[in-house]
Amino acid sequence: MRKKLTRTGNSLALVLDKRLLDSVGIDADTPLEVSTNGQVIVVSPVRGRQRTAKLKRIVAEAHSRYGGVFRRLAE
Repeated sequence: MRKKLTRTGNSLALVLDKRLLDSVGIDADTPLEVSTNGQVIVVSPVRGRQRTAKLKRIVAEAHSRYGGVFRRLAE
């Protein structure tokens, strides 16, 4: 999907289709996080602290249980 920016006052806006927003669960009231690595702009819904903490616990447990396997697979 290709989009063009739209001038809004002194700024530029990116208009996203309702179908796209619905597919990722974003509406007008969803807080968004915008980040970049210098080449790519990423827009994502803000995740709750509990969800982030749960993911970190799962990753840490997987690393402690399967770290050796992951290392061997990476070789």
